[in-house]
Amino acid sequence: MTAPTAPVHTTAPLLVTAPGRPRPLHVKLSVPLSGDRLPILLFSHGNGSSLHAYGPLTDRWAAQGFAVIQPTHLDSRQDPGPPLSPLRIWRERILDLQRILDHLGELTETLPHVSGRLDPTRVAAAGHSWGGETVSKLLGARPTTLPRGPDDGTRDPRIRAGVLLAAPGLGGSALTTHAAQHYPFLNQDFSSLHAPALIVAGDQDEARLSVRGARWVTDAYHLSSGPKALLTLTGAQHSLGGIPGYESRETTDEQPDRVAAIARLSGAYLRSALDPHDPAWRDARDTFREQSAHLGRIEERLAPTP
Repeated sequence: MTAPTAPVHTTAPLLVTAPGRPRPLHVKLSVPLSGDRLPILLFSHGNGSSLHAYGPLTDRWAAQGFAVIQPTHLDSRQDPGPPLSPLRIWRERILDLQRILDHLGELTETLPHVSGRLDPTRVAAAGHSWGGETVSKLLGARPTTLPRGPDDGTRDPRIRAGVLLAAPGLGGSALTTHAAQHYPFLNQDFSSLHAPALIVAGDQDEARLSVRGARWVTDAYHLSSGPKALLTLTGAQHSLGGIPGYESRETTDEQPDRVAAIARLSGAYLRSALDPHDPAWRDARDTFREQSAHLGRIEERLAPTP
């Protein structure tokens, strides 16, 4: 799989202020070499991954004009430390993205090639697998079986739109016995997920935490309110064709064309969600339907009329 050819400047690791976090919070920042008022795209990795992964997506997003910021969460295999409960990691994942926004100025002000080029009024977030679950909470989905508190993942209004890639669906009877016992935060309500979001699902995703198979990863689309779009990829498994990394061992269904389409469509969706006058999503969607229908299908639901 080849990387995009547009020039991108990447800096890593950068340290983000994170009082109370068990270990330091490091991030990777990727920006195009030119352009100003860059929209910000936070990316939350899947379980066990790190800021070094997901280049097939994040490189392309940066080449499209986004400032992409990737944290390493506490579940990363590359950030070993004392074991933490799944619930603690879940809460810290959400806080990691909020900490980045809280300290965005100090994160970028010492970088001459970045300082003054980002637009903090245009912020989106994307995540794969557990990362999609993290982002869904910041977009408005709510846990239903946990005590409510300031860090329970309710909507963060600074994040205006998102992309959920192979993200977990409903809890309860949809979960396997193991998932129900160990991941109570998967008992969730999508009805409050009002923010614009593109949900990306593979129709061959095994969804090992659920008894419902590939249908489970479409719940965020079917059970939330608009505006939403659903990209269902034909033959795609949990890696969605290879988004976790170049030559990644996690990829079970490598298809470079599929990955390129995800990057192209998701970037276009976010550009239009952050700027309603930008026709990027309409153009990319129509081109996909005309030229790439063999890769999958797109469904849409508009926001309800007031």
